[in-house]
Amino acid sequence: MIGYVTLGTSDLARGAAFYDRLLGELGAKRFMDTPRFIAWSPGRGQPGLSVALPYDGLAQDCGNGHMTALAVGSRENVDRLHALALELGGTDEGAVGERFPGFYAGYFRDLDGNKLNVFHMGG
Repeated sequence: MIGYVTLGTSDLARGAAFYDRLLGELGAKRFMDTPRFIAWSPGRGQPGLSVALPYDGLAQDCGNGHMTALAVGSRENVDRLHALALELGGTDEGAVGERFPGFYAGYFRDLDGNKLNVFHMGG
């Protein structure tokens, strides 16, 4: 159902470096790259994630209550990607762990303050 998610950034090069590393761990590669917008996807027809300089030219701002969740395929990937996000300069928004039976997740904010979640459903 979701085609792609766009997150605002105040520094496109910095945001791109963060997501090149983080999303590269999930097999995603850049499929669009313009002076104000970069998008990644694991393959043609698959959902994507992008970062963009705000179209209106105003400062990037994170909406309260907004979050992007990335399905990462295993508990091990949750642990690894949450740690990588923090290593890359992201901030912890909720330590890795089981939130309820069968839902394992870790929460963080990227370099612009956008909130993300890496999760795995199942054992």
